[in-house]
Amino acid sequence: FALSGFLRVATGFDIGLSTKCVVIPKEMDMCHKIGYSEMRLPNLMGHTSMAEVILKSTTWQHLAQTDCHPHVRTFLCSLFAPICLDTFIHPCRSMCVAVRDSCAPVLTCHGHPWPDSLDCNRFPAGEDMCLASLTKEYKYLHKVLPKPACQACPAVEEFFTHKRVLEVFCDNNFAVKVKLSKKRTVFGDQEYNIECQVEFITQGSLLPYETQSMIQQWLLINENCTQRMTPTHRPMVYLLVGNIEEGIILVNQVYRWQRRDSQLTLATQKWRYHKCL
Repeated sequence: FALSGFLRVATGFDIGLSTKCVVIPKEMDMCHKIGYSEMRLPNLMGHTSMAEVILKSTTWQHLAQTDCHPHVRTFLCSLFAPICLDTFIHPCRSMCVAVRDSCAPVLTCHGHPWPDSLDCNRFPAGEDMCLASLTKEYKYLHKVLPKPACQACPAVEEFFTHKRVLEVFCDNNFAVKVKLSKKRTVFGDQEYNIECQVEFITQGSLLPYETQSMIQQWLLINENCTQRMTPTHRPMVYLLVGNIEEGIILVNQVYRWQRRDSQLTLATQKWRYHKCL
C-alpha cells in the first residue's frame, strides 16, 4: 500500500465554492461502473485539481480492491468523485461506521489507523439527504461469504514429503494452486496479479469463483505475505492451504510449487483416493 495519502487530514472545504462537472478519469478504477460517469470538482475531500484527485484516490484503490465492505467503493467515491447533482450528497454516518468497522482492520494490518480525514462524525447522522448504508434485506438476499483476515504470514515450505502434504490436506478446508506475479504501477507502487485461473486441489463447500475472489482478497489484505511470495517479477506458483473458522479464512500453509516438484504433484494425485485418519 502506498499509504502516505491515507493519513493526510482533509482540509476544511467550503461547499460554497463554485464547482464544475468533469468526467471521472480512467485512472480512478474504483469509481468506474458505480452508476454515474461525471463527478464534481472540487470534491468533498477538498481536492481542487484532477491531478490531486487522481494522486490522493490511488492510495485508496488497494483498499477498495479488498472488498472489505460491500459499500467501500460507494463510500470512497462519494467523497473523491461525488455525483454531479445540484447539491453534494454526503455519505451517511451509518455508512461510514459500517465501512470503517469492516475496513479499518485492513489498514491496521498495514500499520495505519483509520484516518482523521474520514472521521465518521463529519457525516450527517440523519438518513434523509445522504447515502445510507446497506438495508437489512441485503443480508438475506446475498450469501454471506467467509472473510479473509489479517494474519501472521505462514512460512513458505520448500522441503516436504507427499505424505506430510496429505496430512496437511486432511487438517484443512481448502487447498488452492495460484500463480502470482507483480508489476510496478505508473505511480511506482507494486501491484500483484493472480495470473491464471485458480486451481483447486481440495475445495470444501465453496464454489470456485467464491474461493478465487477470497484468495485474491487474502493476498491484498496480507500484502506483506504476498511480497514475500513474489521476490522477483517472474511469475511463481504456490499452493495455499487453509481453514475457514467462524466465517474467517486463514491460510495455514504455503508451498512453493516448482516444476521439478514431484512430491506436490504426487500428493495431489493421491489425494483423490486418500482416506484421512
